[in-house]
Amino acid sequence: MAYKLHYWPGLPGRGEFVRLALEFAGADYEDFGGFGDDRDIATPSFAPPYLRDGDIVIGQTALILHHLGPKLGLAPQDEAGRLWLHQIQLTMMDFVNEAHDTHHPVGSGLYYEDQKPEALRRAEHFRTERMPKFLGWFETVVRGNPHGRGHMVGDAVTYADLSIFQILAGLDYAFPKATARQIGDYPSVAAIAKTVGQLPELSDYLASDRRQPFNETGIFRRYPELDDPD
Repeated sequence: MAYKLHYWPGLPGRGEFVRLALEFAGADYEDFGGFGDDRDIATPSFAPPYLRDGDIVIGQTALILHHLGPKLGLAPQDEAGRLWLHQIQLTMMDFVNEAHDTHHPVGSGLYYEDQKPEALRRAEHFRTERMPKFLGWFETVVRGNPHGRGHMVGDAVTYADLSIFQILAGLDYAFPKATARQIGDYPSVAAIAKTVGQLPELSDYLASDRRQPFNETGIFRRYPELDDPD
């Protein structure tokens, strides 16, 4: 039975982290826009993305990947390794949320133009304080991997490797100048992202129409005034 992934149509967003895992593994899945008929079940998700796997419905990106990881061969076999991987992914999603809040620091229900002064201040803090803090931690994680610096965890591709690729792609889209200035401080993280972008398992997907481009309705949005000043 095919997995059913529900996420808002027309934007990569948090659903893209799940798509990358499914595509890398060659899993059979269907992509659905928004909510389906899953609001009336006993365990409804607060919002997409959520995944239907048979009779199980799972919400929250990190938890979906925690569920899929062992099934798709994208997680360590031991429990300690899987929990460490899950912790890393949860931290990644915290970072993604902070990237989102640069353009919506007051409220998600307001337009960007309604909170632009706050967004300018929030974005500056994100670029100067939060980006180095998170990327520095990810770099520490890679350097501390006892299997070498080729992966976030272990000696094979995990969903965290796929996710760091998506995060750096999003940062490069939303904050191209800040990312270009900082990425040299995190060579191990950058190397993993570059390797993922060249994986043969993802080549068809990344070149296809299924790979949705970043845009100004998603998490990572390009507002030039929020990037590093010239």
